[in-house]
Amino acid sequence: MNHGGAGSQKGKMPNSAEYLIWLVGTCLEAAVVVCSLRRKIFVRYFFVNLYVLVDFGVSLGRFYVLGHEGQSSATYRYFYFYSDALLVIALFFSIISLYAYVFEELEIKRHVRLGAIVLLAGTSLFSYAVVSQSSSRLSTRFALELSQSLYFVGLVLTYVLWGAILKLRETRALLVQLVLSLGIYFSASAAGYAVSNLQPHFESYVRYLMPVMGSLLPLSWAYAFWRVPDGARLAPARLAAVPR
Repeated sequence: MNHGGAGSQKGKMPNSAEYLIWLVGTCLEAAVVVCSLRRKIFVRYFFVNLYVLVDFGVSLGRFYVLGHEGQSSATYRYFYFYSDALLVIALFFSIISLYAYVFEELEIKRHVRLGAIVLLAGTSLFSYAVVSQSSSRLSTRFALELSQSLYFVGLVLTYVLWGAILKLRETRALLVQLVLSLGIYFSASAAGYAVSNLQPHFESYVRYLMPVMGSLLPLSWAYAFWRVPDGARLAPARLAAVPR
């Protein structure tokens, strides 16, 4: 997910380093889909690939709008915040699909899907209720509030899912790799946001750090789809040794 911000860059055009980070991240997103198609597991991990495809499309869209409208334009701000909300929703469904895989042997997929719909609807209503107190409820503030709320939900869900993997002794290496990558991504991103909020003078540092961390997720997923066999299993003792 591209975390370079419409709000964090204060109207400045991206420099060469930021364009390079964007290019690398976009190529890695494409690599995830290519590797999954090559391994013929695109359909099995459809929502993971769907998130990457949405991210790829959003990256291209932001680049186009940025080049034609400029970063300080209202068009770019609307596109940025609403596309960010779309990305978080797509990531939310990819997490839920991984839940379904972890619990598929317990035959509760239907309950997982129903719970996901209820959770998404509840989070959206909560975000709208918060923003409805303001006259800007139909502006970018709702998209921003929804993104932040779903991001927090995704963070909690990922840690709960990792706990379930340890509890159920899930040993499918590819599935473990995908979930572990999400946990690292969310943890690193949360730390970056915390640093940015607590130490505003680190803003220029976070300006580069967040897009780099956003590129680590497709990098890890591309590696998993490329190198980890779909039927590979981890030794239970090795899984238990992973730091909790």
